[in-house]
Amino acid sequence: MQAISRRLGHQSLRPSLTISSLKSIYPLADRYYGADHPRYESTLTTKGVGHLVRKGTGGRSSVSGIIATVFGATGFLGRYVVQQLAKVGTQVLVPFRGSEDSHRHLKLMGDLGQIVPMQYDPRDENSIKAVMAKANVVINLIGREYETRNYSFEEVNHYMAEQLAIIAKEHGGIMRFIQVSCLGASPSSPSRMLRAKAASEEAILRELPEATIMKPAVMVGTEDRILNQWAHFAKKYSFLPLIGDGSTKIQPAYVVDVASAIVAALKDDGTSMGKVYELGGPEVFTVHQLAQLMYETIREWPHYVKVPFPIAKAIAMPREILLNKVPFPLPTPATFNLDMINALATDTVVSADALTFDDLGIVPHKLKGYPIEFLIQYRKGGPQYGATVSERASPESYP
Repeated sequence: MQAISRRLGHQSLRPSLTISSLKSIYPLADRYYGADHPRYESTLTTKGVGHLVRKGTGGRSSVSGIIATVFGATGFLGRYVVQQLAKVGTQVLVPFRGSEDSHRHLKLMGDLGQIVPMQYDPRDENSIKAVMAKANVVINLIGREYETRNYSFEEVNHYMAEQLAIIAKEHGGIMRFIQVSCLGASPSSPSRMLRAKAASEEAILRELPEATIMKPAVMVGTEDRILNQWAHFAKKYSFLPLIGDGSTKIQPAYVVDVASAIVAALKDDGTSMGKVYELGGPEVFTVHQLAQLMYETIREWPHYVKVPFPIAKAIAMPREILLNKVPFPLPTPATFNLDMINALATDTVVSADALTFDDLGIVPHKLKGYPIEFLIQYRKGGPQYGATVSERASPESYP
């Protein structure tokens, strides 16, 4: 009896989910992903997801009929997209490649069983097919603004997106494919990341002409990588470096508005299919003006050091030279990121004739106020104090 229990115990400790077992669970993978089948033509429906069977009143405990695989869901924009999808009863498949803690915060955003983490390898085609097998919607948020020893700009921002489009095309059941690119992505951009994003847009529309492309501007929010970095740098060193003279124009967007735009495109009757949207905020700032708004919010006296482009590039260059020459990973670049410095050489604003938030029925928020309220945490002495005020602030001036 003890031998039988030990044998059963050993069996229970064996890995239970492999690619082959997942394919047996999801027979759709065997039907469409066989090695003997050629690459299929696009099978995206021209009616969007409006015809899906829905149950319930439309809340998180309802059934929207959408099963969405959200690649890049553990990132900055991903958590807001997952929350917007889950609150209307969508089942969200969350592919992740890191530790199990990377997706822990997402499970609370949906009803029981609606957020399904699935470990995968972005370089393994069978792994990607497994996480996409039961989905009828694919949203790709994968992107990175710096290189590492393992992943180049081109692999992360271009080749992975193209691979997802090819697999979605031969899947046979994907009704919508939404690719998130970057505002300013162009083959002629001085930034390698933006050139890679432009190449991914071209590749995806070549494979899936009905795909929807979203090109958000730099996004602002609680976990952003612009105002948080600036505020942290300003508090730590008592000054803020401005690349160039701070005159580059940008059109930052609130991250919740971008997530709402993605979900709005997903829920329409198919009018957004095959279109490209440029998602910029309602206001255009220079880098200097945005930094000034940050200083006003954290209530610190502004101190700037203008760093000319050649000097900024010289400061950032050693990491790029040593990246693949040293046997250990280098620190993640923050303020002096060579590719972002190159991107700042040109203005990044919405084109005059582009489709925008308005075409999706979204009214974007102005930055001053709630969207940058998170910067209050950097105030000296507490939320109602700061270095620029000598006494307790009135409730009317909060935040």
